[in-house]
Amino acid sequence: MKNILVTGGAGFIGSNFINYILNKRDDYFIVNLDKLTYAGNLENLKESEKKKNYRFVKGDITNYELVNYIFQKYDIKYVINFAAESHVDRSILGSEIFYKTNVIGTNVLLEMSRKYEVERFLQISTDEVYGSLGPEGSFTETTPLSPNSPYSSSKAAADMMVLAFHHTYKLPVLITRCSNNYGPYQFPEKLIPLMIINCLKDKELPVYGDGMNIRDWIYVIDHNRAVEMVFENGRTGEIYNIGAENEMPNIKIVELIIEHLNKSKNLIKYVKDRPGHDRRYAIDASKIKNELGWNPHYSFEQAIKDTIDWYIKNKNWWERIITGEYQLYYEKQYHS
Repeated sequence: MKNILVTGGAGFIGSNFINYILNKRDDYFIVNLDKLTYAGNLENLKESEKKKNYRFVKGDITNYELVNYIFQKYDIKYVINFAAESHVDRSILGSEIFYKTNVIGTNVLLEMSRKYEVERFLQISTDEVYGSLGPEGSFTETTPLSPNSPYSSSKAAADMMVLAFHHTYKLPVLITRCSNNYGPYQFPEKLIPLMIINCLKDKELPVYGDGMNIRDWIYVIDHNRAVEMVFENGRTGEIYNIGAENEMPNIKIVELIIEHLNKSKNLIKYVKDRPGHDRRYAIDASKIKNELGWNPHYSFEQAIKDTIDWYIKNKNWWERIITGEYQLYYEKQYHS
């Protein structure tokens, strides 16, 4: 049995990972540490909560005493760090919490991992640490870091610290950097769920600038399949890019959603671009494909339709988030 601390496991990608991995493997014992901020939602984990090899702990990764207690109590030997403040717009409005969680929190996890001699520490990062691309080329693992937002700079700082712990202390670390995720349980402020929900409510669809900012999209389950492969078989001290080669301008994503929901393009409203908006991201995932044999299983065409249909069928889930009902429930339950 592998005793694994998964941080941020109530968020979008983390909860999808826990559900995926516990449905597949019974040799993992997962301890999920999550602060339950606005983006954390235990409703995402209803099925996993029924399993004997799953525990949830509410708390902050910056809390040294709590993290130390978890490592002791559950004999943690593996860490997968999904925990992060991750919304670029929010980081522009206020950066402090991004550096606290993404940098200081990662440092606490690294120090505990060193103290308790973990066997693997996997840092979940982002392609945004590389900055912005021109019209051609892709990010490789050797692309110099050039973050352009408070969010991406905090993730780049965390990545550098992870690698420093490997170099200095020989801590067995790995880093994954993934392109934009989409799928079930994504918080409604992100592009795809926001556009789906606004379409369903016949509200305006705000599109930054000219809508031609390009992102490289990957279905969340394909991302988590890659995370599992890196965790199990990746070479320590290495970085692995994860992407599905689905480059698409934001406006095309919006138009696909409109078409699927049979809505009018008149809902589109172009708005002032956000400060420092990166123009294009694209991932070269050759390394993980060649070394570990990973390839995406889901086509974008089918997975985006499945994602839209999920939000249609799970109206209660996102409506309760929008009204703040979930957050009030958690605050009452956990007295915080």
